[in-house]
Parts: sequence; structure tokens; C-alpha cells
Amino acid sequence: MENLLTWDLKLFFYINGKWNNGFLDFLLPWLREPYLWAPLYLFLGVFVIYNFGWRGFFWIVFFIVTFAITDQASMFFKDAVARLRPCRDPLIAPYVRVMVNYCPQSGSFTSSHAANHFGLAMFSFITLSPRIGKWAWLFFLWAAAICYSQVYVGVHYPLDVVGGGVLGMLAGLLSGGFFQRRIRLELDKTT
Repeated sequence: MENLLTWDLKLFFYINGKWNNGFLDFLLPWLREPYLWAPLYLFLGVFVIYNFGWRGFFWIVFFIVTFAITDQASMFFKDAVARLRPCRDPLIAPYVRVMVNYCPQSGSFTSSHAANHFGLAMFSFITLSPRIGKWAWLFFLWAAAICYSQVYVGVHYPLDVVGGGVLGMLAGLLSGGFFQRRIRLELDKTT
């Protein structure tokens, strides 16, 4: 376990302190902000309702429920593990590039951003890939970029986002699998 935490710390300092440039310093703090993605969420909502009618409404409900499950599960782990964030750890905080206006008080493991976005990515991948094909893999790229930005800006360690990603994918797998078995996005016959 000690070797894993040492690797985690080294990788954190590479991402946060060495693998940086002006463009990423500008982009990545924005990339992790939820309101930046509001147009994507709106587009997905309009897309599923327009193409799948009432089934699209159920898809939106499951999308929101997936988010709620991942968020609550991540908060449970944050409280149970109580790992300090890199920007809060008194031993390393002076060496951390904090690129956001605040360092949250909550625990570091697991990353809620990672859990939420990988949960939504997995749910969307499972439910939308029959309709959008290979483009569904972009959901995972989206989630991974947000996770990377969490480490880059100094608020999480790499293992925090990996743990959150795994947690989110499990939740998305369950909710997406349930949705596919019970509802499934099919063209609405009434439109």
C-alpha cells in the first residue's frame, strides 16, 4: 500500500507541477466546472426527448438518478476514508499549484467529479451507443478529461480520480443495465 501511495504522490506532482503549460493552465480549471457542461446536458435532454418521446423523459430521470447515486456514494467514501486533499495536506500544500479559487474542505478519496462524470458516461454509453454507435466512446473521453483536470488544478490525487471513476462506472453500469432491460431507448411510435 505504501508503494501505491508513493506512486500516487509522484504522479500527482508530475501532473500538477511538471506536465503543465499556459494553455492547460487556462483550459483545465474551466473544464472541471459543472456549468460549462450545461449545454451538453441540455442537448442530451432535447436529443432523447425529440428522438424517443416519453422514453426520453425516463432516460433523463435515470441520468439524474445515476448522478445522485454516484454523488452520495462518493461522499460516503470521502467521509469513511478521510484522506486530505493535496491542497489541504500541510506536508505538501506549499508545493501544490492550486489553480482554482478554493480548496474544498471535503475529503479527497473518492473524487465526486470523477464518480459523477464516469457514472454519467457509462450510463450514456450503455443507453445511447445502440443509437449513436462509435461516438458513444466520447463520453469516456469527456469524463477522463475532467478527471485529469482535477489532479492538474491540485484538488485531487490520481488515485482519487481512479477510485471515483471505478465507483462511477459501477453505478452507471447498474443504472444503464437496468434502464436497458426495463425501458430502452426505442423510437417512439406515437411521434
